[in-house]
Amino acid sequence: MKSLQQIIDAIRPLDAAAMRRAQHRLDGLLKPPGSLGRLETLAVQLAGIMGERPLDFTEKQIIVMIADHGVYAEGVAVSPRMVTAIQAANMVKGTTGVCVLAANAGARVTAVDLGIDSELPIPGLVDRRIQRGSGNIACEAAMTDAQARHVLEVGADLVHGLVAQGVTLFGVGELGMANTTPAAAMVSVLSGASPTDVVGRGANLPLSMLQNKIDVVTRAIAYHQPDPHNGVEVLAKVGGFDLGGMAGVMLGAAAMGVPVILDGFLSYAAALVACRIAPRTRDYLIPSHRSAEKGAAIALAQLDLHPYLDMEMRLGEGSGAALAMHLVDAACAIYHNMGTLSASDITLPA
Repeated sequence: MKSLQQIIDAIRPLDAAAMRRAQHRLDGLLKPPGSLGRLETLAVQLAGIMGERPLDFTEKQIIVMIADHGVYAEGVAVSPRMVTAIQAANMVKGTTGVCVLAANAGARVTAVDLGIDSELPIPGLVDRRIQRGSGNIACEAAMTDAQARHVLEVGADLVHGLVAQGVTLFGVGELGMANTTPAAAMVSVLSGASPTDVVGRGANLPLSMLQNKIDVVTRAIAYHQPDPHNGVEVLAKVGGFDLGGMAGVMLGAAAMGVPVILDGFLSYAAALVACRIAPRTRDYLIPSHRSAEKGAAIALAQLDLHPYLDMEMRLGEGSGAALAMHLVDAACAIYHNMGTLSASDITLPA
């Protein structure tokens, strides 16, 4: 397994020459230049990521990071904590939302146990368990600095292994009761926004419980005072294993030179950590959809990313990433299969 520093050092800028070639080709296709809008922008980004390699993303993989959170004890979620383990088992069966949507997009799902609070590992999951849930961020660190680095390295290592098997497109997802609380804390710290403006209802939290959740995030930040310039420290003090695992996938994808599709709010929080650790990671990120969670706009503004879809979704699991894989296929289809202006003897005015 590569060290975090080795992963960071492997991240390269996008291939500017490949992007110019892609733009030239798109401008010569059988359409007015730019008329396919952001689909063309996506094709150019993909070309910059792949460089001399073909734009071929038939091997798609969504990695779902699963963990429990000690902050659940603060009354910030209404679903029973055991739902994390139950849904993880359902993911193995292929019956959860992301599994259905991924299959529809021609993608596989890898579900990873980074810290489920269960007595025994759940059969069928990739077992990378660090411990049975992260610490309660309201009164203790989510994890040690060493654990934070390790979970980032685990995410990157999974990408490395899958790329070796031919995967060229990744999506991220998560599963963990109460995980919108540490995600909100991370976004608040890394964006400088108030918890009041970031904390949302997550998975249908009653409005009567929202102020408590805001107070928990506020206390956690005040107690730990994480350095907003240090992504590893923010993850360690107020994050969670699932969030760190997703950030690791992003860093690993960037290091391996392949694109990674974000999901919703939880993935935005992880992306903020990844980009704080290695700013070039942002170039490899594809934002899928605009999460309905309250702090989503703040996180996206900080990342300067503009999602392709707005479906009012807030399931998580990587469901939005699965949907956006169809857009990647569409961008590649126009790039490869459309006719050209020159072949039809069409000359557009300069």
